[in-house]
Amino acid sequence: MSARVLPLVSALLLTACGDTAQLPVEAGMGPEPVLPPPNPTLFPTVNIAPAEGWPNGDTPDPAAGMRVVAFADDLDHPRWLYVLPNGDVLVAETNRPPKEDKGLKDYIAGWVMAQAGAAGPSADRISLLRDTDSDGVADERSVFLDNLHSPFGMALVGDQFYVANTDAVVRFPYQTGQVRIEAAGETVVQLPAGPINHHWTKSLIASPDGEHLYVGVGSNSNVGEHGLDKEEGRAAIWQIDIATGDARIFADGLRNPVGMAWEPQTGALWTAVNERDEIGSDLVPDYMTAVEDGDFYGWPYSYFGQILDARVEPQRPELVKDALVPDYALGAHTASLGLASARGNSLPERFANGMFVGQHGSRNRNPLSGYKVIFVPFEDGEPAGPPMDVLTGFLTLDGEALGRPVGVTVDSQGGLLVADDVGDIIWRVSAAGDTGQAPE
Repeated sequence: MSARVLPLVSALLLTACGDTAQLPVEAGMGPEPVLPPPNPTLFPTVNIAPAEGWPNGDTPDPAAGMRVVAFADDLDHPRWLYVLPNGDVLVAETNRPPKEDKGLKDYIAGWVMAQAGAAGPSADRISLLRDTDSDGVADERSVFLDNLHSPFGMALVGDQFYVANTDAVVRFPYQTGQVRIEAAGETVVQLPAGPINHHWTKSLIASPDGEHLYVGVGSNSNVGEHGLDKEEGRAAIWQIDIATGDARIFADGLRNPVGMAWEPQTGALWTAVNERDEIGSDLVPDYMTAVEDGDFYGWPYSYFGQILDARVEPQRPELVKDALVPDYALGAHTASLGLASARGNSLPERFANGMFVGQHGSRNRNPLSGYKVIFVPFEDGEPAGPPMDVLTGFLTLDGEALGRPVGVTVDSQGGLLVADDVGDIIWRVSAAGDTGQAPE
């Protein structure tokens, strides 16, 4: 057997190993999720939904009282969205940076990503989409920025546009209505990257007062298996002082904080976090939580407060004793990436107050979980009730992925935009009968 074939055979064997969930994914949702004992197996669970893409004319299924259309298609792995004040929509067309294979595990990981639609070179650009006739479909498109480095998060503060590349936050001058930025970027802060760069996406949000940027920096491993020295500055949300460029850790112990959003009633910063793998299909639930300065959420030593992860050595009991319990679980292995406040949307009333969550979908749970957009209702600034489906139908009955939702945001007309990086489409969800016109 050739050296090239052997890793593929090993990968195929892995897909037949692992465990099966004993609980419905809903058991791992809400403020008090069910957390069974860990179930590590000889081989981790690998359950891939092969990426197929959408047949012509097919769409996901919106919840009752809503409709969905393709706001823009023929994109190149659209991952993250940002709406400028004038209504222009920016999309980061991006993928992980090139990585040299280091061994069998890297080869298998690459094969898994390819099957799931996450391989291929990064377009390394941000495109601008404009809906000039307000019909809910973009009719103008331009390359807003290119020659970036696996860009992800975006934020506009005054006349300065910020991009979180995989290795740095970069700043560009911006003028309202501009369709392309030609000016060279200025590096504001270097971010952890390097040869491993396990979680490559770096999310970004500005504070409402325009004084700070917050950057989500994921861990460099599952639970520190590359050595905790490789986790310096990772599994954390950074705070950057815009005036000085000074950066510091704002909250940590967050394995992979991706989506971030401001809760309008309390002003709290919320984040969606991907938790750890390889201790069973029922563990550990991803979650969303409000974060404050100095908060610690346990990674890698513990999860959901003080539940120890025995795989991590040495333990840090002095840290674990202060580890916080997240506010709201989002289901095991749902890959909850996108997060957006409901503020400003014109969907039916039941979606007026809360958070939208883009669940990219599992590759390591049997059966599959995620692959949809959900809504968590809020009351008085806190989650108040079970999640509601917003957009489903991303999986076929045979377990193939027609699409995978990632970033979510509310556009200037009140519709919900959803980046689908397998379908290469941005979907727009609106109330049934909505014409795309902005609400009065």
